[in-house]
Amino acid sequence: MPKARSRVTQAQYEVLARFRYSLRRFLSFSEQAARGAGITPQRHQALLAIKGFAGGEIITIGELAESLQIRHHSAVGLVDRLIAEGYARRVPAKDDRRRVRLVLSPRGEAILEELTHAHLAQLHGLSPEINRLLGRFLGAADAPAEPNGSRHGSRRRPASRGN
Repeated sequence: MPKARSRVTQAQYEVLARFRYSLRRFLSFSEQAARGAGITPQRHQALLAIKGFAGGEIITIGELAESLQIRHHSAVGLVDRLIAEGYARRVPAKDDRRRVRLVLSPRGEAILEELTHAHLAQLHGLSPEINRLLGRFLGAADAPAEPNGSRHGSRRRPASRGN
């Protein structure tokens, strides 16, 4: 017999909404940072997927498509654009020359490193809030969304100085 699910509390809705808001803020930052560096957000994600593939392995186009959740032919087009713009290159696999692996060019490495520094700084600033929200959602879900009743912690008013 399946276990009955408990009702979702208002506090859980509030924490989940706040968590999704924090994620959207990060994604919005990421998109703006990529555009500010002169590339599209999708190209940035592709560069990151290529460089950050599991264990430093060299990624294939099929694995890139899976990582970005796009169709194989869309990944081929994206890779063609990355190569044309000098951000990446194709390398035949040593074990099977029919398979193509992807690596970043020095230009791709440089722009990704610049963007990664900016993203790490942004994540460092957001991590306390995200960790707190995850802990509250997964642990103490009955706690109020914000101790001061505010819906958005980053929009709190400064405390009065008693003047």
